[in-house]
Amino acid sequence: MPPRDPHDSFEGDFEGDFDDIVEAETERDPDLAVIEAGSRTLRTQGGPAQADVPGRPEDPEVDRALREVEAELATRWGETKLEPSVTRITALMDVLGEPQRSYPSIHITGTNGKTSTARMVEALLGAFDLRTGRYTSPHVQSVTERISLDGAPISAERFIETYQDIKPYVEMVDSRQEYRLSFFEVLTGMAYAAFADAPVDVAVVEVGMGGSWDATNVIDGDVAVVTPIDLDHTDRLGETTAAIAGEKAGIIKQDATVILAQQPVDAAQVLLKKAVEVDGTVAREGLEFGVVARQVAVGGQLLTLRGLGGEYDQVFLPLHGPYQAHNAAVALAAVEAFFGVGAQRPEPLAIDTVRKAFAAVTSPGRLEVVRRSPTVVLDAAHNPAGARATAEAVGEAFDFSRLIGVVGASGDKNVRGLLEAFEPIFAEVVITQNSSHRAMDVDELAAAAVEVFGEDRVQVEPQLPDALEAAITLAEEEGEFAGAGVLVTGSVITVGEARLLLGRA
Repeated sequence: MPPRDPHDSFEGDFEGDFDDIVEAETERDPDLAVIEAGSRTLRTQGGPAQADVPGRPEDPEVDRALREVEAELATRWGETKLEPSVTRITALMDVLGEPQRSYPSIHITGTNGKTSTARMVEALLGAFDLRTGRYTSPHVQSVTERISLDGAPISAERFIETYQDIKPYVEMVDSRQEYRLSFFEVLTGMAYAAFADAPVDVAVVEVGMGGSWDATNVIDGDVAVVTPIDLDHTDRLGETTAAIAGEKAGIIKQDATVILAQQPVDAAQVLLKKAVEVDGTVAREGLEFGVVARQVAVGGQLLTLRGLGGEYDQVFLPLHGPYQAHNAAVALAAVEAFFGVGAQRPEPLAIDTVRKAFAAVTSPGRLEVVRRSPTVVLDAAHNPAGARATAEAVGEAFDFSRLIGVVGASGDKNVRGLLEAFEPIFAEVVITQNSSHRAMDVDELAAAAVEVFGEDRVQVEPQLPDALEAAITLAEEEGEFAGAGVLVTGSVITVGEARLLLGRA
């Protein structure tokens, strides 16, 4: 079935008025929600869509094979140990026959908001009958989440098969390089190979870190997206937002369309300069596109967005927070640019299709409610900028009378800045540690928390299950109807492990 013209209406698929869609999307069980994207024909051929966050395979043999692959990948450099170059991934792409050249791509970098933006881009493209491949990181619970086809993580069987297919070529490159391919480089190679094998109509690719030397940067993105830049990974990317922007500008390729979220002035200058150097076309949030209006709604927010081709009103987004509205504006502009809106085509995308796509967006671990009475919310904020955005969104979307924090952070992060961002909204904080080798020592994190919150507001529980139980107990002290809640945050790994413990796999 050929892709639908993005300017045509969504005939037969959008029934009833907008209020019906809002009601349906806000009342559904989050556990049953799947991203309703991708070609309907191809989705039927591929079987039913999977959950956003898959659990372990039910088949013992498949689970055993997946664990073997995970164990082999774990022998490689982790994602925090880098030799900043694309030499090895370029060599792998060469022996694989350049799979990343067989489809157009939208490349996304930035400090915060990349994964949510990628999911929105994917949903929009899929709603217009394009078969999508999405590569994002890190994962919340299962490594298979990182590679998605048609809006759903690839199956464990397909993940294993893809690894086995490229393994001989990975070993060939390993033998010829000073350093073996890293964990992230191998996964990137797997994603690009899986997309070519599918095949996909378009790949949506999130940068792992930086841009210029990131393993994903062997693609030539037709559209380059830069979400808000802030200070993170400063030991790798630079001490200023301008320096970090210089690294992230590396994804901007010759003649690309560049979609820029609102940026610090120094970062914007660097990005605009790079766009000029490569004859890129730039669209800036707040000028060429943006959020016109937003209001809090049950289960999310109602938006009016200005795109490159015009205004889109009554867009329901089932995600909380002003930052998600801005992510939506960026995602919409990126998809418009991909379709040529604002350049070759002056008219906007079909509004009904845009509404349907946004109403189906999910983003696990991003202000995700996983329990009621008391309400437990998970959010993967892991740096000060992300924490500030989360704190603002919690205050807007939830009417907590008292909020208990559960924080488990990574050792390479600005934890004091993160804790300071949450201090105004946490009545008390339970400090803990996840199972990752990257996790900050619980005593060290607790010492920082005491400096920020004071000793009386800090409780330490080294084990995450105990920390969750302690936080829920503190929230329940006010009584069943008092409106207290729990926010689990600090790390994607902490959120993923809490999600499993709370039965959301």
